[in-house]
Amino acid sequence: MKKGDFIWFAALCAVSAFLLVPTLHEIFVTQTKAHPYLMGFAKFAILATMGELLSLRILFGKWTKPIGMAYKTIIWGIIGMCIVLMFGLFSSGVAGLETQGLLFKASGFFGALFTAFFISAFMNLTFAPVFMATHRFTDTYIDMRAENKGVTSTQVLDTIDWKGFIRFVVGKTLPFFWIPAHTATFLLPPQYRVIAAAYLSIALGLILAYARRKKSN
Repeated sequence: MKKGDFIWFAALCAVSAFLLVPTLHEIFVTQTKAHPYLMGFAKFAILATMGELLSLRILFGKWTKPIGMAYKTIIWGIIGMCIVLMFGLFSSGVAGLETQGLLFKASGFFGALFTAFFISAFMNLTFAPVFMATHRFTDTYIDMRAENKGVTSTQVLDTIDWKGFIRFVVGKTLPFFWIPAHTATFLLPPQYRVIAAAYLSIALGLILAYARRKKSN
């Protein structure tokens, strides 16, 4: 194991300790309830950035600092805050529809499973494509701005591979990864959902990195 690999794994263990060590776990739960947006920012800023670093490690075979890493970390944190809001919005919305009899509602485990699926499906089929497109725009802008300070929004939009975005990101990752993964996420207690989503960003980074590596070979 290389030094960079050890540092990355040690950082992941340090973050995971807040879920596994009882004293730290209590702090995690308390702070998540008291400061949901701040904690959402921290969870995604740390874990999603780690996922991005790992994907570059797999893609290039060495640890590489992303272009505009500080800006991208801040954007990941803002995304974490949006996730906190959207998780609450869609959870409450589905619960309201079930109460009104506008969605099928069962009891027991299958009831929880259907509810989790509805939340995940509605969120990923409405909010997720807009969020992903926005994130693709911000990432592309940061990459292009590093090379040309006079970059315009039109140039960014023209640079993005929108066909690939629709075909792969929307057409494949949403139905085959995000909807099932978020269904499992919404089966968890509310205080663990956002950090579970942050961990999923690492998993998706692995999938995308291996896909890009396989395509380039």
